[in-house]
Amino acid sequence: MMKNWLAAGAVALTVGMTSTIAQAQTTTVPGEQVGLAIGAPLPEGVYAINTFTFRRTDGRNDPDTAVNVPVLVWSTPLVPFGGRVELLVAPPTVFAFTRNPAGVRNKDISINVGTFVGGIWAFDLGNNFGVSLLGGAYLNDLNGDRGSIITPQGTTATPVLGQLSSNTYRFGVAGSYTGDGWNITGNLTANIYDSPGRFPGQVGAAIGPLRISDSLNFDITATKKFGNFEIGPVAYGTYNFDISQTSLAANNRGRFAVGGLIGYDFKVFTVQAYVARDVVTGAQIAATPFSRARSDYSTDGWLRLIVPLYSPAPAAPAPVALVRKY
Repeated sequence: MMKNWLAAGAVALTVGMTSTIAQAQTTTVPGEQVGLAIGAPLPEGVYAINTFTFRRTDGRNDPDTAVNVPVLVWSTPLVPFGGRVELLVAPPTVFAFTRNPAGVRNKDISINVGTFVGGIWAFDLGNNFGVSLLGGAYLNDLNGDRGSIITPQGTTATPVLGQLSSNTYRFGVAGSYTGDGWNITGNLTANIYDSPGRFPGQVGAAIGPLRISDSLNFDITATKKFGNFEIGPVAYGTYNFDISQTSLAANNRGRFAVGGLIGYDFKVFTVQAYVARDVVTGAQIAATPFSRARSDYSTDGWLRLIVPLYSPAPAAPAPVALVRKY
C-alpha cells in the first residue's frame, strides 16, 4: 500500500510551479517531489492529488507566496518494454500575499500557470528498486497568465513571473528504493525554456524579450515507515545556469533547503506534511542605510493529499477442476 501512495504522489508533483514572486527560479517548484518514491511505478488506475506549499522569506518587504497544484493522473495498462506509462494533467495556481495594508492595491494576487501535460515511464527493476523517466511541458504560451499588476503607486509592473513568457519543457530522471518500509529516493528535474521569451500584445512588446535561465532541480528523500506513520529527513534545491545581469536569475545561482517530513496512511487516502529551511541561497536582501546586504533565506511548508478514484477490478481466479476422492 505504501508504495502505491508514494508512486501516486510522485506523479502529482511533477506539475508544480515556482513558489516565489520576488526572484526568478524554475517553473517546477524545488522540493515538490521529496517524500515520494518517484522511481516506483504507479499501479493501474485513476488518482486525484492535491499539493499545497506556502513560503515565507526573511526579507521584510517580500511577499508571502503559495502554490496549489490539483492533478488528475491516469496510470494506464500500457507497459512497453516493462515500463508503466502514466499520463497526467494539472493547472497550477500561484498566490502572493504582499503584506500590504487594507486599501492598498495587490494585497492578494493569484496567477494561473500554463496547464501541465506530460507522462512518466516507470520501471520496476526488482528487489524494491525502481527508476522512471519524465517528459512534459507547461503550456504557458497557451493559457498561462501574462503577469502584469498595478503597483500601489498606480503604475504597471511587469512581469511578475517572467518564466511564463515561454513554455517550460520539463525532463526528469529518478531512482527509488522502497524495501522494508524505507523510501530512499533521488530525483533530477530539468526546466528548459525558449529563451528569450516574449509576452504577447502591447504590454509584451513594451517589455521586450526576457532572458530565462535553464535550471536543474534536485530532490532527496530518506524516510521510514512505522506502521501507518512515516517520518524522515528531506532536502532539495535548484541550480540556475545563467545568472548574468540580463537573466531573470541575475546573481542568483539557486538555493538548497533541508527539513523533515511526517505522514500517515489512512488506507483510503494518504496525507504528508513537511517543512524545510534554506541553508544556502543566492537570493539577497538589498543593503539599506542601516544594514548591509545579506542572504534572503526562506522557509517552506508543504501539505499533500493523495486519493485514488478508480482501480480496475482484480481478475477472477481461473476455475480449478473439482477432484473428489472416494
